Amino acid sequence: MTAPADVGTKVVSYLRVSTVKQGHSGLGLEAQREAVRRFIGTDRKLVAEYVEVESGKNPDRPELAKALTACRAYRATLVVAKLDRLSRNAAFLLNLRDAGVPFIAADFPMANELTSGILAVFAQHEAKMISERTKAALAAAKARGVKLGTARNLTPEARTRGLKAGRAALLVRADHRAADLQPVLERLGPMSHNAIAKALNAEDIPAPRGGRWQATTVSRLMARLAPKRPKARKPRRRLAAHRSRA
Repeated sequence: MTAPADVGTKVVSYLRVSTVKQGHSGLGLEAQREAVRRFIGTDRKLVAEYVEVESGKNPDRPELAKALTACRAYRATLVVAKLDRLSRNAAFLLNLRDAGVPFIAADFPMANELTSGILAVFAQHEAKMISERTKAALAAAKARGVKLGTARNLTPEARTRGLKAGRAALLVRADHRAADLQPVLERLGPMSHNAIAKALNAEDIPAPRGGRWQATTVSRLMARLAPKRPKARKPRRRLAAHRSRA
């Protein structure tokens, strides 16, 4: 079975075996690797592969964490040979779905949507009911003549808070993107900003706003990753006590 059309052009492979013996012998790994290779075909690029030796019941997966970081850095899809290579735990799969990384299983291509959706059906139903109640309340307000959906309904204070919240959200996203790219920079080693930009472009890693990397873009990224130095406190001026002469 080949990958469906909605899988991106870049993929990260995650392979898992349950025992150290399987990991050392390669038993099971080669079959998974071949299944992923057949699944992605020749139209997609395998940018990284991560191998985990851990039980499916254990949620602590350092290699999976690295794979997810690579997916976010390359904006790639996580591919596994079989769905149970991720986990047999429903809560774990739901957390993976919420990690913001698209994933797909070669043995069950609809698992990325269907399985996690079935596991979360009750939560989705409750969210739908809340949405319907909200829409009904807004429709009732509109029927009373209330104008909805315009910035004029906001007070200046509310608009200011909204702008600050939006800027804060952008900064958080930029920090997360920088953290995802840090392992790539560490792998590249000490290089000039221009050389790093060329290397990132060669690996087809998108810049934070899309497009290609420039030396200035790398400079901003390095500045964001640099440890924040605490601001030096200005010494307080002591007022000399003047004694009045008699």
